[in-house]
Amino acid sequence: MVELQLIEVYILNQKVAHFVAALDAFQIVSQWQYRVSDQEQVFKLLIEKQYAEGILDFLETKANDDNQIQALLFNVSTYLPHMDEDQVEEREVKAETEMARASRHELYHVVEASSHFTINFRWMLVLSSVVATAGIVKDSSAVVIGAMVIAPLIGPFISLAFSTLLGDYKLMQRSSGTSLIGLFVPLLIAIAFGFFFNVPINSDEFLARTDVGMMDIILALAAGAAGALSFVKRVSEALVGVMVSVALLPPTVVLGMSLGAGEWGIALTPLLLVLVNVHAILLSAISVFWLTGIKPINWQDVQAAHTSRAIALVFVSVIIVLLAVIIYFSL
Repeated sequence: MVELQLIEVYILNQKVAHFVAALDAFQIVSQWQYRVSDQEQVFKLLIEKQYAEGILDFLETKANDDNQIQALLFNVSTYLPHMDEDQVEEREVKAETEMARASRHELYHVVEASSHFTINFRWMLVLSSVVATAGIVKDSSAVVIGAMVIAPLIGPFISLAFSTLLGDYKLMQRSSGTSLIGLFVPLLIAIAFGFFFNVPINSDEFLARTDVGMMDIILALAAGAAGALSFVKRVSEALVGVMVSVALLPPTVVLGMSLGAGEWGIALTPLLLVLVNVHAILLSAISVFWLTGIKPINWQDVQAAHTSRAIALVFVSVIIVLLAVIIYFSL
């Protein structure tokens, strides 16, 4: 299926000739042009999703030095008249060899929104933490899965990986803070449960997070990659978010309950599990964003992104290797 998007460009009359000449360099399905005032015209460009970033980059840099051009991006559900079958087949064959990801601009808007510690995020985090803790105490897999469905942990961690790739230190700082809170809140709630209730040592859900192995690293890597791909493709993150929460929420809850009950010996394993899962998710998410070609376009931003990406990849890789060694010799 060919995914289409519509770009609306509002441009001053004196820039129209240059803009029209530049459009020949882009692959556009269809376009419309009309006046909106005596000074301004609007262009509507129907394009395939994978080509949106090229046009937006052009508008952001070469065509918009004085910030007098405005552009809006829309997803298109359907388009009439339909393209002929040969044209559709040709485009679909080409799409199969290319990843039709969302533009960097669209992705940045999504991950930036995910980095904020909003009221909705707070409530969903608290509720999912309480439900997950209750599910582990009751040894109910269904309840634990329900908690992971509503857990909002995928957003800030994917936002952190994305900001690291772009070298956006402001977004990185906010994402880091939200991610840490996303782990700290369920940890505190679980500590309170562990202080007032006995540790559920007969619960299979509890015991499953007191055993860590190499397969847990693979699970976390897959979860991070799936989370990043869900953002890149702009598909529903709900089910992928469950996978990320599997790697983060239950071991954090088990760690908190162990600390609250004073079971320091038990707490070491879920602590290792939380640390290795966090770093593995970040490693695979950064790698996926990098491999799909997401990068800034300004020279200074490119240099900052290169440094940030290199440091992040080396740091998380070293941490994962060290944790893997500890896990291997503790088996």
